[in-house]
Amino acid sequence: MTLHYPELAARARSQRELEPDLYGEINFEESPYRFTTDPDVKSSLPGWVGEREPLLADERIMELMRTATMLGDTVADPYAALVNRYGVPGLIGMLRQACASGVDSVPGAPQELRAFIASMEATPDWVDMDLVEKGARYMRPEAAFLSPFVIRGAFLATFLNTYAALPMALTGALSGRRAARRVNETASFFTVTTLPGALERHGEGFEAAAMVRLMHSMVRVNALARQSNWDAEVFGVPVPQVDQMPAGMINMYIAAMLAKARGRSEFNTVERAMLECTRYRCFLLGLPEELLPTTMDGIIEVFHARAAVLRDDFDDSTCGELVRSTMAAYLRPESTRFDRIADSIERSWSRMFFLAFCGGNRKAAAKMSVRIGPTDAAKVAATAPFVIGRLVLVSSLSQWRPLRRVLDDYTIKVVRRRLVTYGNPEYTTDARHYPTDRAVTSH
Repeated sequence: MTLHYPELAARARSQRELEPDLYGEINFEESPYRFTTDPDVKSSLPGWVGEREPLLADERIMELMRTATMLGDTVADPYAALVNRYGVPGLIGMLRQACASGVDSVPGAPQELRAFIASMEATPDWVDMDLVEKGARYMRPEAAFLSPFVIRGAFLATFLNTYAALPMALTGALSGRRAARRVNETASFFTVTTLPGALERHGEGFEAAAMVRLMHSMVRVNALARQSNWDAEVFGVPVPQVDQMPAGMINMYIAAMLAKARGRSEFNTVERAMLECTRYRCFLLGLPEELLPTTMDGIIEVFHARAAVLRDDFDDSTCGELVRSTMAAYLRPESTRFDRIADSIERSWSRMFFLAFCGGNRKAAAKMSVRIGPTDAAKVAATAPFVIGRLVLVSSLSQWRPLRRVLDDYTIKVVRRRLVTYGNPEYTTDARHYPTDRAVTSH
């Protein structure tokens, strides 16, 4: 029975009517095996991060987590399901044209595309676009000067649980060169959305968000269409909204935890603007507002609650393979001496950043195929004055109005250079590259 989020629950159940061929066999009244509220079952919430018991006792947050675990994308999924009619290139072409010139410019635009674009154009009343722009400006220095060194480490953190990582493993998209492409696409998306006007209706970030949603929906469609590789009773809905929330809100979770550690209970002016930008970006990605809290405590709660009900499991053939292939990927565009040095430094930063997700436990990180050595610490220590120093300097001086425009112009140029380094994102997934058979060990 849904008492606290009936509209969200109705949206989740509607998936059976919207796409019966995909969701018809899923029982939305039952929780999948991955979802556990049993206090005797180990979850993905480490004791050093937060207490699990109070969360399990909170009926409201448990209902939200369960519903979001069974929720895909009710507008992008039907569009992705047209792949047999239009093909992957056809869907991508129509979506790009609709983003750039409006859906009416697409000849014979299917109703599913119209619904998709309309949902993204329906900006919620709570969005303050002026505040969104300010938030993007505050987030630009990090995108320019820090993210390139830690994005791989953050990406690795999404592979720490078998149940959450399996959809990516099934695509086969994180092996060989495709591993580098996925990391760079992720970096490109979060970076481009910090540019001026990027999240406006015809901005670069708006289109990037639409493409990311299509990619996720294609993963769902392909996973559910290949029932031999996907057990809904165990894993629920592929790439559920509850698993997309951490990637979308991780910056504000870190900001909230740091602020809490400093004794604050509310976001300051800068953080509030960053939160507005982050929440609107998540809206464009299709996340429901219920998963996008506006307070520090609310953000920490949804992050910890999601981990508290996610059954702990690290299958080496799934998670370990993804971690190893991602660490082995070469992300630089060329192989010059500078590129190789930059690649080596970035790997060390990413390993150290990943270590933070393991609570500083090097043995735990090593068990997950990320081994941190003395040379990694040395490289980070040697380059930190430049990496962190430049970030702090630009962010601090940007608060001084006479320098704000000059420093912002400089930061934008660096962001543009980063985007060139990341390459042209494709945001695609093709079932032709999926493994024909994958053994899944889950319970």
